[in-house]
Amino acid sequence: MNKKILIIFGTRPEAIKMAPIIIRLKKNNHFITKVCVTAQHREMLDQVLDFFSIKPDYDLNLMERNQSLFKLTSNIFTNIESVFEEFQPDYILVHGDTTTAMSCAIAAYYAKIKIFHVEAGLRTYDKYSPFPEEINRTIISSIADFHFAPTKQAKYNLINENIKEKNIYITGNTVVDALFDGLKIVSKRKSKVRFTINKKIDFKKDIILVTGHRRENFGSGFENICKAIRYVANNNNNVQIVYPVHLNPNVQGVVKKYLSNINNIILIEPLPYEVFIYLMNKSKIILTDSGGIQEEAPSLGKPVLVMRETTERPEAIEVGTVKLVGTDMNNIIKHTEILLNDKRRYEVISNLKNPYGDGTASKKIVDILLKK
Repeated sequence: MNKKILIIFGTRPEAIKMAPIIIRLKKNNHFITKVCVTAQHREMLDQVLDFFSIKPDYDLNLMERNQSLFKLTSNIFTNIESVFEEFQPDYILVHGDTTTAMSCAIAAYYAKIKIFHVEAGLRTYDKYSPFPEEINRTIISSIADFHFAPTKQAKYNLINENIKEKNIYITGNTVVDALFDGLKIVSKRKSKVRFTINKKIDFKKDIILVTGHRRENFGSGFENICKAIRYVANNNNNVQIVYPVHLNPNVQGVVKKYLSNINNIILIEPLPYEVFIYLMNKSKIILTDSGGIQEEAPSLGKPVLVMRETTERPEAIEVGTVKLVGTDMNNIIKHTEILLNDKRRYEVISNLKNPYGDGTASKKIVDILLKK
C-alpha cells in the first residue's frame, strides 16, 4: 500500500521552497501526496501556488489582519487536527521556521505521525533574532524524525544538539530548485505585471533591489535602513532603487515617511514570485533582511547585503556571496557604495559559487523518501 505524505505550509517563502518537492512527489506513483495550506499569508501565498500550478487539497484559510502569534498558533492547532483525522498521513513534510511549520510539527507529534523537516539545522543561537523563527526551528528539530539539512554547517548544528547523524541528510536548498524552475516558466510566459514593471523601471541604470520587513528590525533599526536607502539614492543619480513594500503597516508607514517622492526610488506593491525573480535577475545589488534571498541571489551572481544583526545562513558570509551589514545606516551606505564603485570587487563576488546547492535538492529529498 502506498504511503501517504502530507505537505504543510502557510507562507509565500515556504510555498516557493516546497513547490519543487510537491511537483516531483505528485509525479511519483509510490506515494499518495496531498497539500495543506494554513494561509498564514494569503494573497502572497496564492500567487506562488498559481505560478507553480499547485492546488491545495486542504486550505485552512487562517490569515487575519494583525493576527498575534498567540492566536495564529492556537488556530493552527485547532484546525490541523481534522486534516490529520481525515487523511491519516504516514508522514508530514514541514519547511523551515514558520509558526505553521512549528505548530504542525507539534500536532503531528501528538498524532504520532512521522515528521520530515525541510531546511533543517539553521541557527543563530540568539532566540530573539530572527524572532520567532529561531525557536521555531529548534522546536521542530527536537521532534522531527528526519532532517533535510541544506549544508554541512546545518548538519553539524543538528549533531551538536544530539540529533542522530543517521537521520540527517545534506541536500542543498530547494529554493535554488524553485529559482531555476521559475525562471524557465518566466521565459515561456507573458505577464501583464512584468510588462508594467518594464515600463516603470529604467534598466539602463544600475538597479538596487530592496526588501525589508522583519519584526526584529521594527523601530529604530528599520528607520536606519530607510535613511540609508534615501542617502544612497540622493548621492547616486546613476542608480534606480526598487522597493516592493511589504503590506505590514509597520513597514508601510516608515517607508512612506522616508522614501516617498524621491526620483530614483520606485516604491511598488509586493510582487508575484515570477516578477520578483525576473527583477532579481535584472538587478545589480540586493539589499534585504530576507532569508531566502541570501540563498537565491548567488545563483544569479548578485551580491547581497543583509540588513540584519544576525543570520542563520553563515555559509554565504564565509564564501563571500553575502555581507552582513546590520541596521547601522553608515554601514549600509558604505558597503552599497563599494559594490557600486569597485568593479573588480563586484566581479569577484558575482562569480562566487552558491553554497546552497545546484538545483537538485528536491530530487535528493524525493530519493531519500523512496528509500525510507
